[in-house]
Amino acid sequence: MHAETHLALHHLRAAGLRGEADAYRLAAMARPPRHLRTRLGWTLVEIGLRLAATPRTAPTVPSC
Repeated sequence: MHAETHLALHHLRAAGLRGEADAYRLAAMARPPRHLRTRLGWTLVEIGLRLAATPRTAPTVPSC
């Protein structure tokens, strides 16, 4: 491949990557803070584990 063609393709690819990085940065700024999402997520996991680990037995009826 000719050196000038290779350089032109490199510049196009670099510009595309910069554009993707800018879009990612803007999307990340629009998201709510991660620490709140993380705390909520782990709380839901903990609740789910408690529900799954608790054995549920039917109440016994005393015999007469």
